[in-house]
Amino acid sequence: MFTIITGAQFGDEGKGKIVDLLAKDYDIVARFQGGNNAGHTVRVGNEVYKLHLIPSGILLDARVLIGPGVVLDPEVLAKEIKMIEGHGIKVDASKLGIDAKASIIMPYHIEMDKLREESREKKIGTTKSGIGYAYIDKVARDEIRMAELVDSERFLARLKELAPQKEKEIATMGGNPKIVRDPAIIERYLEFGRQFATYVTDVSREINEALDEGKHVMAEAAQGTHLDVIHGTQKFVTSSSTIAGSACANLGVGPTRVDNVIAIVKAYITRVGEGPLPTELTGELGEKLQKAGGEFGTTTGRSRRCGWFDLPLLKKAIALNGYTEISLTKLDVLTGLDPIRICVCYNYKGKNVDYPPELTEDLWECAPVYEDLPGWKNDLTEVRAFEELPENARNYVKRLEKLMRVPINYISVGPGRAQTFKKE
Repeated sequence: MFTIITGAQFGDEGKGKIVDLLAKDYDIVARFQGGNNAGHTVRVGNEVYKLHLIPSGILLDARVLIGPGVVLDPEVLAKEIKMIEGHGIKVDASKLGIDAKASIIMPYHIEMDKLREESREKKIGTTKSGIGYAYIDKVARDEIRMAELVDSERFLARLKELAPQKEKEIATMGGNPKIVRDPAIIERYLEFGRQFATYVTDVSREINEALDEGKHVMAEAAQGTHLDVIHGTQKFVTSSSTIAGSACANLGVGPTRVDNVIAIVKAYITRVGEGPLPTELTGELGEKLQKAGGEFGTTTGRSRRCGWFDLPLLKKAIALNGYTEISLTKLDVLTGLDPIRICVCYNYKGKNVDYPPELTEDLWECAPVYEDLPGWKNDLTEVRAFEELPENARNYVKRLEKLMRVPINYISVGPGRAQTFKKE
């Protein structure tokens, strides 16, 4: 069985928590795109794990893989492994595999990312982690891959080949080109190569052989659908494709092997950084949602902008991903709000439209049209079954399900494993 999990909004929907919940039923969990600009927070009992590169399945018995579509910062990976092992979980080559073709984020990528964002008149909101420039080099065939990192001879030869070009680019951008061939940095990366040499694998082959043997494989996305580099709200997007089809392309698995595509959907909507958010709530109500939901980025700590549930954006996400089921998260955050609003369509240029316009500049002009539902006052964090939810909370879930036309199979009412239950 091959299952793909993606975020249906702008990221931060709670993918890590759902992957952690479901991973017990999977033999392999594979990350298929993005880099350490993503962040998954998983709470197990009193322990909190903040993951940026390693798939959430690491906390259970699954083998976890980092695919060739990921751009990998070895410094972040080393710190993440150390953090996980500090919790008593062994991370060795039998547990973690990294594809030989995964692109390595170099210090010059991070430097160029910072310089470019600082020079922009209109900021994108990048995490300045070098993600975009690592993907530029991948497309331009100027990347350093995992295969080079773990082979000192190849690594030094590749760096020597690329260094003059990178030094020139950084100098042109007003930065210090010495970062490219800094001896201390080079030695550190050679050490990373030695550290990670045993982890190298062929992810496509591993997954396809596992599927041939009847094993269960889960593909885990980073970010969310509307940050997709092609279909998202350009230019306020990430540098990779975040939708379900990207899992097949980036992991090297044929689309006919896909069995399930699970959407992670927050009971409201949030967005980090710049870009349109038609249902955005400013002032006291927006702050209340932000505080109740702990809406601060796992990677950057930046506050997330909050808004009411946006159905038009969900309809597009459903079309782009082909979802077979939905996991609804953070229902508990809406407690105490009355009414609770659902944006069912937009008013765009005087007409009501139920699907977002294709261009970002047009989405800025869309005004939400709301349907109001009565709220509830009961605390939901101790609820463990759908029938235990207050009537108005159940009605809200049922209404969303009817509007989205995709079944909601899981509901989350808090950050812990036990606070996510199946909707029978």
